[in-house]
This record gives sequence, C-alpha cells and structure tokens, in this order.
Amino acid sequence: MKDERLPHHLYHHYAELPYSLRVLYTCALLTLGLGYLFALLNVYFTYAGRAGGNPAMLSVSDIVVAYSGSGKGSVIESALSGPMSSMLPPDEKSTLLKWVHDGADKPSYESGVKPIIVKRCLTCHGGSNPHLPNFSDYDNLKKVTALDTGATIATLVRVSHIHFFGLTFIFFIVGYIFSHAYVRPIWLKCAMVAAPFPAVLIDVASWYMIKLFHPFALVEIGAGALMAAAFAAMWVTSLYQLWFFTPPEVILARLGGDMPA
Repeated sequence: MKDERLPHHLYHHYAELPYSLRVLYTCALLTLGLGYLFALLNVYFTYAGRAGGNPAMLSVSDIVVAYSGSGKGSVIESALSGPMSSMLPPDEKSTLLKWVHDGADKPSYESGVKPIIVKRCLTCHGGSNPHLPNFSDYDNLKKVTALDTGATIATLVRVSHIHFFGLTFIFFIVGYIFSHAYVRPIWLKCAMVAAPFPAVLIDVASWYMIKLFHPFALVEIGAGALMAAAFAAMWVTSLYQLWFFTPPEVILARLGGDMPA
C-alpha cells in the first residue's frame, strides 16, 4: 500500500510554486473572503425580522416566512412588519396598512397612499431593480397586497441558477488553491474540497421543500453552515501555508520553485 505521507508526483506545495502564483492565490483568497463576508451580511439583512420578530436577529421562522410566506397577511404587510419596519414613520405605515385591510381600492390609493409611495418607496421600488417589487403604479402595488405565500417558483428558479453557477466558480477556485496545501490524511483533504458542492445542492433544494415542509429551514441552515465551514477551513489553511507554514521534509527535499535552499 502506498505511503500517503509521500506526495503525488503531480502535487506541488505552495512553497514549490513561483512567488507570482503565490501572490495571485493570496489576492484571490483575500478578495473571495471579503466577498463571502458580504454574502453572509446580505443573508442577514435580507431575512432578519421577516417573521415579525426581533429585526436584529435571524431566526428559523424568518427563513420559513421568506420561502413559504407568513400565510397571515399580505406581502407588503409582512415586509412592513419585518425587514422594512423602519422604512416608514408610524402614521404613514398605519395609513398604508389600513388601505390594504380596507381592500386596496384605487381611489384611496390616489388620495392617500400614492404620495407616501412616491416619497418613501420609489427610490428602491421604482422598477429599475428587477429583484425588487415595482411600486411605480397602482397595478404593481396591488400585487403585493395579496396573501403572502413567500417567494414564487419563478423567483426561486432565477436565483437557483445564479447560485449554482456562482458558488460552483467560487468553490472551484478556492478548492483548486487549497489543493496545494499539505493536509493529511488525504481523505480529509478530499472531503474538505468536495463538501461545499453537495451542500449547495441541498441548500437550493431546501428552498423549494420549505414551501411543503417548514422544518426544511433547518436543513437549509445546516447546508449553509457546511458551506461556510468548508470555505473558512480551506481559506485559512491556504493562506497560512502560503506564507507561514514550514513544509515537511518530503517537500523540502524536492526544493522546487522559488523555495530557498
């Protein structure tokens, strides 16, 4: 049986690579790390408070409401009770919610609601951003007065293909860079490289399943945690071994690349 302490003949540790590649890998890791941090912040700001609880806390209920809806009120009512709760003064919020509860008729919209929308909402909801509801006219605003059933299948499909492509590229790049790290046993290194990919599949599939069975929100959270843990482990290991790690003797003996003798 082959001694796995000996490196594969195609394997090169960071210390054996030219400094230009090591600098390139470092810059890529630092940029991707910052991007991943902002992605986590985006998850927080998007979902925290969606269920009407503490807007400073992200809960399982927030995830459930985001994908399956609250089932207790309109889409706009759920937003104003959750992530958009601070966007309107209490009196304007009351006016808007009363209009929704009274049937959201057009005459009342023109006289009392439209000025609020124009003043407070059109900066973000004017129709320029396809990922946000369009409040530019009565017909569009009327759509969000319907019962909140969460993200539509069309929305999930659109976001799904973005996640599949984007996260595949991210984890391929990080995994490729990490492949130069010296990690034993080999099965652990392979597991760290592979783990994010089934986690992405489970994460995206959970979006659809939450609509049918709310406890799948826990599965989605677990898949997201696995992705984050794998990313962090590969990121930290790679950066450490790029510049601060003394390779084992079997690597030092090869004296490859720019590594000083």
